[in-house]
Amino acid sequence: MRPDWIVPDWPAPAGIRAISTTRSGGHSRGPYRSLNLGDRCGDDPRAVQRNRERLASALPEAPNWLKQVHGKRVVRHGEAAASSCEADAVLAWEPEAVCAVMTADCLPVLFCRRQGDRVAAAHAGWRGLAAGVLPATVSALDSPPGELLAWLGPAIGPARYEVGREVAEAFSGGYA
Repeated sequence: MRPDWIVPDWPAPAGIRAISTTRSGGHSRGPYRSLNLGDRCGDDPRAVQRNRERLASALPEAPNWLKQVHGKRVVRHGEAAASSCEADAVLAWEPEAVCAVMTADCLPVLFCRRQGDRVAAAHAGWRGLAAGVLPATVSALDSPPGELLAWLGPAIGPARYEVGREVAEAFSGGYA
């Protein structure tokens, strides 16, 4: 594991391992410099593939990458194998399964059951939050909320993000 990756400090059971990567330690150049994992942003596909291989070498299995669409769809780990799988959260009940979401400004939210037998990762941008991606993920975990733990990863903060009218309006009526 890279020393600059973020390891969540949360009371997850011993068998649950999680990381949040940083931009350091990769092969991308220019505006994507270093560890860019996104294949839909204009980066050199070979650099992205090498970056993904570097990440996979530190994990029990290679991640299945979602086509994130800022919605609320949650898929099971096996469904996420198709590179065109449109969803913003993935869950798994299998040991050693890797649930992955990509974020830059958006919030990654990791979930696990206190028993350690179910995990999920959600990509929570403002559109997904307004659509209800987090309640959908909790519901898909099929557990009482009191049995779940959540970790909120790094995301853009108020000093760098201006909340516009469309964001305020999206949250004025509750979840869709």
